[in-house]
Amino acid sequence: MGYYVTTPIYYVNAEPHLGHAYTTIATDVLARHMRQRGEEVFFLTGTDEHGEPVAQAAERLGTTPRELADLNSPRFRNLVARVNATADFFIRTSDAEHEDGVRRVVQGLYDSGHIYAGTYEGWYCPRCADFKTEGELIDGNRCAIHKIVLVREKEDNYFFRLSAFQEPLERLYAERPAFVVPQHRYNEALSFIRQGLTDVSMSRASLTWGVPVPWDERQVIYVWIDALLNYYTALSYARPGQDLESRFWPPTVQVMAKDILKFHAVIWPALLMAAELEVPERLLIHGYLLMDEEKMSKSLGNVIDPFQVIDMYGTDALRYYLLREVTLGQDGSVSPEGFETRYASELANEYGNLASRSLAMIAKYRDGEVPSAEAGAELIADFDGLADRVRERFDALDLTGALDDVWQLVRRLNRYVQEQAPWALAKDPAEAKRLDSVLCGLAEGLRVVSVLLYPFMPDTVARLMAALGRPDSNELALERARFDPTPSGHTIAELPQLFPRVERPLASPAA
Repeated sequence: MGYYVTTPIYYVNAEPHLGHAYTTIATDVLARHMRQRGEEVFFLTGTDEHGEPVAQAAERLGTTPRELADLNSPRFRNLVARVNATADFFIRTSDAEHEDGVRRVVQGLYDSGHIYAGTYEGWYCPRCADFKTEGELIDGNRCAIHKIVLVREKEDNYFFRLSAFQEPLERLYAERPAFVVPQHRYNEALSFIRQGLTDVSMSRASLTWGVPVPWDERQVIYVWIDALLNYYTALSYARPGQDLESRFWPPTVQVMAKDILKFHAVIWPALLMAAELEVPERLLIHGYLLMDEEKMSKSLGNVIDPFQVIDMYGTDALRYYLLREVTLGQDGSVSPEGFETRYASELANEYGNLASRSLAMIAKYRDGEVPSAEAGAELIADFDGLADRVRERFDALDLTGALDDVWQLVRRLNRYVQEQAPWALAKDPAEAKRLDSVLCGLAEGLRVVSVLLYPFMPDTVARLMAALGRPDSNELALERARFDPTPSGHTIAELPQLFPRVERPLASPAA
């Protein structure tokens, strides 16, 4: 069975921002790491194009929902490329193949009695495209996420019998305590289930922008039912002539922000149970990126432009910062100042300077040949078990912890340079063997940490590995991330600065 990893699909009601980049980068780090293990990976992302948020945004702009989707979907596809994410397929919910798949699944649910006609009356948030319970509101009738006042709506809809899956969902959570990560999100989802589930609308009568209900084309399928099914429908047409369901279903890990927990951790598995499909193995729920203690949001206007960051500092710097600064699974503050500090102190000074100094000393003292010597004996114990610890972190979906484990060894190598002072050893011919060992240890340590950093900073690592004389992609396999005390000699190449100084600082966004 392959490794199937997904981002949520992103609304096309506005352009992408840093929050979208964060989710996409985290998912890509997982995908790249699993490919390092030799796993067959399928990585899905895309855009959510139907529903009220898109229709309303199009109306405000004086255009049609289709035109808005056609304008903004390529921007999200471009984001995937700009953050160097290795997505295998980019789905659009306006794809005819997706719409056909949604109709097939929904018709099956209707035929098997999981859908019935009824009347919805209650609170609805057009920006969330979500029917809110009383417990999800603040200040009486205000959306807790978007802070807007909601109005009560009444509409004849078709309903999905979510309440019938109360016990099956509780059983799922009891049997799979790691179904939702981190633990506090698991507890939150289970608490929502235990409060008692009510049936949910699966259609809208007041909208025309969506997938028509197969047996009643006066209504369209509720955007969240449509959107959730993308993870399933994509496998039927992502590769022409191939049905990937048998190789990749169910999803291994689905990555998303906490604001869509209810849909993915409650409604989604219930839908799959009703359709007699396997539920995902795990859901990884990350927190919000905060600026000035507020969620970064298009509607609130407090966003950092990921494209501006990439243009000035490079893609890998952004990838590193987001997973280093904010523990994946928690809310965390980000800022231009915080980014610049990490860039200068960690990327440029600790990793970039380590690489530059090490290669420069090998070039100067050993004519560019990594000595064939016993690599720094003092480093062997430090590196022992590192790859296994990183593997365990990834198995636990602790990407930030994995990055921290590796960075501790980056700092250890910097201390090693200071402790051993190769420049002093080079002045004493009697210390030639010792100098060989130190330089060999630095090259080997750099190689190991770089293999483990590859999912986070792929382009930087590729450049460094080539400079170390190891350009072959096979060198990036996880099994190669072991400290070899007697590596064979390699010829190094010149390495330009990995993280050059940026003269013009990143501007703070306007509130």
